[in-house]
Amino acid sequence: MMEIFKSKLCAVCKGRKLLCGRPTCPILERFRVARSIEEKINRRDIFGSSPPSIFVGEYGYPKVRIGPLVPPIEGNTSHLDSPLKWENKTIKDILYYRSLLVMGEMKSNVNVRKSGRLLSEVQELAMSIRPVDSEILLKKKPVLKVLPSEFAPPVGPKAELLDFELTENPKIPKRTDYVVNDELKAEPAIMRLYNWGFDEYYIIRLLSAGVLGINKKLVPTRWSITAVQDTIGKRLRKEILHYELINEFEVYFHEFLGNRYAVILMPESYAFELLEVWLKGSLFGSGEPEVIHDYEDFRGIKGYAEQTTGAYYAARLSVLEALRKRRRQARILVFREITPRYYAPVGVWQIRVGVKKAMNNLVRKFNTLNEALNEVKKFLEQPFEEYLKKSWILKMEKQRTLDYYLNHHKTTFI
Repeated sequence: MMEIFKSKLCAVCKGRKLLCGRPTCPILERFRVARSIEEKINRRDIFGSSPPSIFVGEYGYPKVRIGPLVPPIEGNTSHLDSPLKWENKTIKDILYYRSLLVMGEMKSNVNVRKSGRLLSEVQELAMSIRPVDSEILLKKKPVLKVLPSEFAPPVGPKAELLDFELTENPKIPKRTDYVVNDELKAEPAIMRLYNWGFDEYYIIRLLSAGVLGINKKLVPTRWSITAVQDTIGKRLRKEILHYELINEFEVYFHEFLGNRYAVILMPESYAFELLEVWLKGSLFGSGEPEVIHDYEDFRGIKGYAEQTTGAYYAARLSVLEALRKRRRQARILVFREITPRYYAPVGVWQIRVGVKKAMNNLVRKFNTLNEALNEVKKFLEQPFEEYLKKSWILKMEKQRTLDYYLNHHKTTFI
């Protein structure tokens, strides 16, 4: 799973002494989850109600792994694949949900025109907004493999797919049919669905399934998540640039699934920065903690967020949604600290939800940036000097204040 899991540390610890510093052993936790669902999935034919859910891999592109996710459960299973509704769930809950979803995987060219009946069935499943009774026949009994990923929610047991059938008609909204058949480019299709109020992960599923856009292609789930969040974020950024500035410095905070999220909104023209650190003992926190970051001004980020990757687009979208709702513009600084309590990667959705919850938890408003920074320090463990060294926005603020000092003989920035 990770380098530390291959070391002598695990052999000495055996999950009992917690020598890695985590509050629970990730290996044993996943083993317990796997054991709890073993009897339910110990067969080649799986019948149940898909949430609905599909997965598209990225390895081997343009020939990728794709398949439906079907649990051995009938009825309302939508909670098994509703990331934006998991705000009150634990990491153990998420691992259990995902372990129930059995994936029947097959290889497919990303060009959907070269697809056959099975892919057409998968696409129909993806377009449904309600669970769909489905049946998969597998070559072997499914195996649960745990791979650490910071992007998509963890994938459950899987095996090669021999056959897949929808045993009832999927519930496909008329608006989805309209967008899919209207030959819209992917970006306007995404925004139309978003503005109509469709769940973000429903849109991601449609993009992955290759039903959006003019030249329709399968899109790996991981790529789809970032693409949809980036597309919506860009549109919202352009919109809020026309709004008035907020009046004060605002500080927000929330802790979610072992992640700390602190947000500062500044009464200045739009810019966004995410500062992130994996604390010692956290999932990917080997060695001394180091602050990583990505940023943008009103023109948007140049290229891809190389350091914070998918977390950047998820965090940005949550703050932009909050500003759009208020019809206000601000300069945005987001701090993310990952603690040892985040013992298993559950997907970038938790960043989306964590920052969203933070934006609903205003701590205080301040007259100066110094006061806001001093308030944020109370919530964070990493020495604040490390954030100051890396932050592009804070460097810009310091330079702006120095210019102001030279012109007006006073300063407020420390």
